[in-house]
Amino acid sequence: MPQDLNVLGSKLVPCSYDPLTGWRRDGCCHGDADDPGRHLVCARMTLAFLNFQMEQGNDLITPRPELRFAGLKPGDRWCVCVLRWREAYEAGCAPPAVLESTHAAALDFVPLSWLQRSNAAELR
Repeated sequence: MPQDLNVLGSKLVPCSYDPLTGWRRDGCCHGDADDPGRHLVCARMTLAFLNFQMEQGNDLITPRPELRFAGLKPGDRWCVCVLRWREAYEAGCAPPAVLESTHAAALDFVPLSWLQRSNAAELR
C-alpha cells in the first residue's frame, strides 16, 4: 500500500498545520521506521480524550516548546498514536477520527468501522 493513502483509499490529506502535527511535524499523519508510537490517526481533540490521556500519563495539554509542542485543546486536530487511539476507543472516549487525514496503515491496528463510528458518535 503506498505511503500516502488514507483509510478511505485516496490520497492522504494533511491533518493540521496549526497546531503543526505529525511525527515529522509536517502536518501529516504518516509515521516512519523511527516513529515508535505510529502517529497515524488524525483526530479532533475532545476534553474526554485529553483527560483520558492525562490519566494514562500522556500529557497532551501542557505546552512543551522544546519539543515544538504548544499543548492541545478541544477542537484541535492532531496525529495521535494509533494504539493510544485504540485504547481510548475501547474505554469509550476516542476522539473523532478525520478519515481523509488518517493513514491507511492505521487499519493494521484498528478496523475502519471503529474510525467511522468515532465520527458517527460525534454527530449524535
